[in-house]
Amino acid sequence: MSDLFAPHVPKEVDARRPLADRLRPKTLGEVTGQEHLTGEDGVLARMIASGSLGSMIFWGPPGTGKTTVARLLSGEAGLAFEQISAIFSGVADLKKVFEAARMRRMEGRQTLLFVDEIHRFNRAQQDSFLPVMEDGTVILVGATTENPSFELNAALLSRARVLTFKSHDEASIETLLARAEETEGKPLPLDENARASLIRMADGDGRASLTLAEEVWRAARKDEVFDTEGLTRIVQRRAPVYDKGQDGHYNLISALHKSVRGSDPDAALYYLCRMFDAGEDPLYLGRRLVRMAVEDIGLADPQALVICNAAKDAYDYLGSPEGELALAQACVYLATAPKSNGVYMAYKSAMRAAKENGSLLPPKHILNAPTKLMKAEGYNEGYRYDHDEPDAFSGQDYFPEKMGRKTFYDPPERGFERDIRKRLDWWAKLRRERGG
Repeated sequence: MSDLFAPHVPKEVDARRPLADRLRPKTLGEVTGQEHLTGEDGVLARMIASGSLGSMIFWGPPGTGKTTVARLLSGEAGLAFEQISAIFSGVADLKKVFEAARMRRMEGRQTLLFVDEIHRFNRAQQDSFLPVMEDGTVILVGATTENPSFELNAALLSRARVLTFKSHDEASIETLLARAEETEGKPLPLDENARASLIRMADGDGRASLTLAEEVWRAARKDEVFDTEGLTRIVQRRAPVYDKGQDGHYNLISALHKSVRGSDPDAALYYLCRMFDAGEDPLYLGRRLVRMAVEDIGLADPQALVICNAAKDAYDYLGSPEGELALAQACVYLATAPKSNGVYMAYKSAMRAAKENGSLLPPKHILNAPTKLMKAEGYNEGYRYDHDEPDAFSGQDYFPEKMGRKTFYDPPERGFERDIRKRLDWWAKLRRERGG
């Protein structure tokens, strides 16, 4: 298939274009992997049928068809198509595009402005789209691989509908490969296992799958068929889709944390290794494990914090790759430990109370009285030294008088906190008996 928007070129020149470019769909119905948007009952198909397009943000991983769909939308809706990239464009470029769109509008034709990597524009640049969106000069279609909630202005988001593009699944990639074989007029020279490996290497990226297929065809000699080892040798290994400063990073650390919290050591190890494999800083992961130890295990297993700190130090001492095993051990320990957020919740409640109650003076009986004036004011009067009391417990109240006694820490009956729970209940009984 040739690109609907490409100028006519001789057949021999067209054959030299990248396979992914030659296989661009001609209609929305030919788009693979985004049927929830482009299918007969999809959002975009309904928009086209209604004859009314609004501004949109296309959010999804690379190679899922965002640029292609934007082009097809403009064609099917009869709109002029303008494309810019936020990486290479500035304010001057935007002004030129807006002016050209205004001229077209005066001639009765609207413009679909496709902005690739729109999250790269700063806040002021994003705001510049608002007037031309509101007066209908352009229909904005922005594409981003990053979460729009975090990367785009609220004002821009309020004027555009966010549509999510999904990574290609195995069936979708297989469809693309079959189309490639039809276009090339020959099968991919891969055995069954190698073909499955190539699909996994594509990592949900349709464009990447076609690029990998093209590399295989270039490398194959006559009648040669590659196994998995041969495929790996030819194409090497495609780096995981992961940016340590962006969504991939946050998605995986979230998955790791929730797998630990959910007591699933296998899933936790998987996500830990995904991040190792993607080149994440192991000391960052060590710090996150320490955070999990205090947030999700706490005093249910006090050793969790000790082990995580030891694992972090072990990595610092051993380096890579040996040190990663220490972090893996800590990860499994956390996932299999009894869970409690008792201290975490108590801390949040106590902090809230501290902010709400201001600078209340502690009760005078627990304040030291180093001067005669302070003694005369009643400082330290009536204080009972707990070690001199029965059971080493006086039961006195230590909260400010105006605040009254509060309960922040409520340990569950799990792990070591089961014993703490018994101890607290016993002290509460003694406090009631002794009028504390």
